[in-house]
Amino acid sequence: MISDAAFPAEPWRVRETRLDPGSLPQTESIFALSNGHIGWRGNLDEGEPHGIPGSYLNGVYEERPLPWAERGYGDPESGETMINITNGKLIRLLVDDEPFDVRYGVLRAHERVLDFRAGTLDRRAEWTTPAGITVRVTSRRLVSFTQRAVAAIEYAVRPLDGPARVAVQSELVTNEQLPRLSGDPRLSEVIENPLRHEENEAREGRATLIHRTRSSKLRVAVAMDHTVKCPGARQYTESRHDLARVSVSAVLEPGETLRLVKFVGFGWSSVRSLPALRDQVEGAVMIAARTGWQGLLAEQRAYLDDFWDRADVALEGDDEMQQAVRFALFHVLQAGARAEEQAIPAKGLTGNGYDGHAFWDSETFVLPVLTHTLPAATAAALGWRHKTLRLAQDRARELGLTGAAFPWRTIAGKECSGYWPAGTAAFHVNADIADAVIRYVDATCDQEFAAGKGVDLLVNTARLWHSLGHMDPGGNFRIDGVTGPDEYSALADNNTYTNLMAQQNLRAAAEAVRRHPERAGDLATGEHEAAAWLAAADAMVIPWDDKLGVHPQAEGFTQHQEWDFAGTGPDKYPLLLHFPYFDLYRKQVVKQADLVLAMLMCPDAFTSEQKARNFAYYERLTVRDSSLSAAVQSVIAAETGHLELAYDYLAESALMDLEDLRNDTRNGLHIAALAGTWIALVQGLGGMRHRGGVLSFAPRLPGALTMLSFTVTVRGRRLRVQVGKNQATYRLPEGSGPLDIRHHGTPVTVRAGHPQTMPIPPLPARPRPGQPPGREPVKRQERGG
Repeated sequence: MISDAAFPAEPWRVRETRLDPGSLPQTESIFALSNGHIGWRGNLDEGEPHGIPGSYLNGVYEERPLPWAERGYGDPESGETMINITNGKLIRLLVDDEPFDVRYGVLRAHERVLDFRAGTLDRRAEWTTPAGITVRVTSRRLVSFTQRAVAAIEYAVRPLDGPARVAVQSELVTNEQLPRLSGDPRLSEVIENPLRHEENEAREGRATLIHRTRSSKLRVAVAMDHTVKCPGARQYTESRHDLARVSVSAVLEPGETLRLVKFVGFGWSSVRSLPALRDQVEGAVMIAARTGWQGLLAEQRAYLDDFWDRADVALEGDDEMQQAVRFALFHVLQAGARAEEQAIPAKGLTGNGYDGHAFWDSETFVLPVLTHTLPAATAAALGWRHKTLRLAQDRARELGLTGAAFPWRTIAGKECSGYWPAGTAAFHVNADIADAVIRYVDATCDQEFAAGKGVDLLVNTARLWHSLGHMDPGGNFRIDGVTGPDEYSALADNNTYTNLMAQQNLRAAAEAVRRHPERAGDLATGEHEAAAWLAAADAMVIPWDDKLGVHPQAEGFTQHQEWDFAGTGPDKYPLLLHFPYFDLYRKQVVKQADLVLAMLMCPDAFTSEQKARNFAYYERLTVRDSSLSAAVQSVIAAETGHLELAYDYLAESALMDLEDLRNDTRNGLHIAALAGTWIALVQGLGGMRHRGGVLSFAPRLPGALTMLSFTVTVRGRRLRVQVGKNQATYRLPEGSGPLDIRHHGTPVTVRAGHPQTMPIPPLPARPRPGQPPGREPVKRQERGG
């Protein structure tokens, strides 16, 4: 856990007021910078001490064999692990031959600030060497949103109480030694020395290292250049296989400063030649240096000003939550902004948890946020899925199916899961991808995407469902033996979430074939196959327990024995680390929202009364051993009238990493849970739903908040919503066309310059549902909000 509430509640930044070496692994994740292409963990400039060194390029991985005691047909032979690439963050300092190391001498002051508006990580330290010389060290780093291949650092040192001989060593280091991790399956494999040297060169403050991964054969190039301001400074440049260094030395009087700016360029490719990649990164550094440090800062600020104009969520009544939601949005932006047809990993590029893999989290949690704040990033993420379509088709054929079977976890498109009930049977990922396509097209009217990649993805996933399911003798379409979102259930018949999402997928694919017959012809499909999809959708089995009046999570689930929650101590969670899956699979215990998620994703499939009864039933079974759960439960709690419970769950999702609630932030941030913060606020308290071209809101606030405002981008318009205790106001900026919405079911037309203010109807009273003993969310008031 991060000790003693380290971060004051400030609306536009996270500020660490003192350095706690024991929390470095967590704060390295929190202070990570990324643009979706480059990822830099928030390691100290001098590199040590550290928790996990981390420099990443999205899509760069190494292959490794997957261990199988008894490998079965269809089990993947190898996995993919995101690797730590060449570290360009390192800047070491020596003061009269004493290395700056916070473990030695006296650290008199230390502050780090992650600034959401500037897009920078700032550091200020005052340190006295063991010999008694005191210096002030300041640094600011950024990973550029506008120059995708570039990161940069400004570093300055000044003596405070006497002259000092200083040396600054700016380095590129490859194949750093990484710490060994435990056997927790959520962590990453450590691959030692994954990069093989190909070329190194250095000249006059510039250097380049080029390496290639041993098995995956990916070439990685990193270049650096510098500007130095310090009268009388001397400079020396050198390089060897895994190290390049630019050293600057000077004798400084009190008040004099040695200032260095480091520009770093990154590139990788599986096909480009060494000279081409070398020229690419050196060109990127040359452009960055021409832009200059102040130019990079200005570009970063302008980019973020535009982002916050379209994406900001503002609160009144809870300063800590205000900070948390902007922290969440900033990191969601960093995860996807410039990924550009690469995956959005579960940890973004903030750490190596889950081996750097992407899961269904991206489509179900992250893309809804980006779709309404930065839609181009959603198009790029779905472009990555489309790029891996051939591999998904190969996987479907391997499993004896038609269409495409997208992987449960992957980096480059191949299935990498050694847990076969997920890697083979969690087919819902395919409908999650289709859902993201539907939402994106609905929100943007991007007809070029819809008529091309959109049709391809919808048709191939629909074919999968039609071949996976079957018509039973009673004329019902069944999908048996699958694993739904709840990982404490597996190989279930007719998982409700899966069937509803497959039903939507089949209908959307049939509509896509009708709308785009030319593209459908290219895919060898047409009205006959579309009619079969519609017949399957219409006959889809949706389980229902008439006796209990609820939807079973899957057929027969409500007849299972209930888990002994009262006999399960708090030290036995998460359950997957203390009990065999077999025991979990045959009991009523839910790791993460499954049926409740179905009510969020397919709201029209349930009546209001069914939602209320379902939510109450599954609340008492859900232990939230997954970080994905709280945000979903928050949304449905708000919809069913439990506003204070919704706010409690919102806080759990929002503070997942800032308070390290799961004691695993050290391995990287929970990007989907951070995205869930937006979902819980906008779709939960704001009540936003957007389906079939209909945009609706049903906002209500919990007691702690006096105001909630947010902006959503819909079909090119930026709709601003402000919610108070008794009314909500909807605004469009000047120049926007009119927009039809619904407010608590009432049709409203919003026009530019004419805000619409609507009353909020009273909330129906319902008793607060219970949770498993010991698994209740912390009440927001008790947490300190």
